[in-house]
Amino acid sequence: MQPAFSVIFLTTFIGMGQGLFLAIYTEQVYSVLNVVQKASTDAFYGIASAVSLVLLILGLIASIFHLGHPERAWRAVSMWRTSWLSREVIVLPIVMGLVFLYGLVHFMGWNLTIMTIGAVQIDLTLIIGAIATLAVFSLYIATGMIYACLKFLQEWHSPLTVINYILLGSASGFTMATLVAAYKQPELISFFVGWSIVLVIFAFIFRGASLIRNKRLRPKSTVQTAIGIRHNKIQQKSMGFMGGSVNTRDFFHGKTLFFMRSIKTIFIILVFAVPLLALVIALFKPSIMMLGIALVSMYIGLLAERWYFFAEGNHPQNIYYQSIA
Repeated sequence: MQPAFSVIFLTTFIGMGQGLFLAIYTEQVYSVLNVVQKASTDAFYGIASAVSLVLLILGLIASIFHLGHPERAWRAVSMWRTSWLSREVIVLPIVMGLVFLYGLVHFMGWNLTIMTIGAVQIDLTLIIGAIATLAVFSLYIATGMIYACLKFLQEWHSPLTVINYILLGSASGFTMATLVAAYKQPELISFFVGWSIVLVIFAFIFRGASLIRNKRLRPKSTVQTAIGIRHNKIQQKSMGFMGGSVNTRDFFHGKTLFFMRSIKTIFIILVFAVPLLALVIALFKPSIMMLGIALVSMYIGLLAERWYFFAEGNHPQNIYYQSIA
């Protein structure tokens, strides 16, 4: 497929924003349960929520550039019963609203205690955060299923697609949380760095599994099935167009095999190797520079990873339009 940069920015921005929220809510739950020492403040949660919301908004803005008629965007919600895209469009503003509310309650100090279970106090932000967490995972699933539900694109049609959207988004979000902690709550750096390392490792395992799986795929369609003729020897001489068309532009990336292999190597290094090394160094010797390197490298790598993900999808129609002249 031909990757659209608007969708690349959409998925990477909202993935990181969702992951950042999961990071701060995970820390809050851990501190409430006394798994980690209580060190965070309402200001930290408020600032981190604001950063998460900004990332989600940037993703929403990026999505507008993918629409031929932005004024008709509201119609996308009408097919929510059958379309994962419609479900994504519905869930995204819900996530944004809940993240905003979560941060606002923290920042304004409206964090009332709702109930007490033993020594654990359940306050308002814990309840809002729990609902927001469900919405975040729903959004991850909806975004991933937009591509995983397409049976004719074998490279995407796999549970690994959804898993990778969750893990890569979470890894980038937790990595972002390390920088927010370094700015506002240095005591939490080791907590977020530890989680980031674990998520980067799991993301590498599952993304690697998808690369191995896709490399072993064999096309289910042939030239014969593409045109409905069973003759054993068919040779295409022309694609049937005097010039380009949507079929030749939107369904194939047009890059060489060397370029594709280079992009794959680049994103493996930038998304996994460099951030993992930087995070390990920061775990033993906290450094804003190392955390910055980890985040910048990961996001640039995610842009390459997402480009490769879309380009790797081999539409069956390319069998029919494989010859230019």
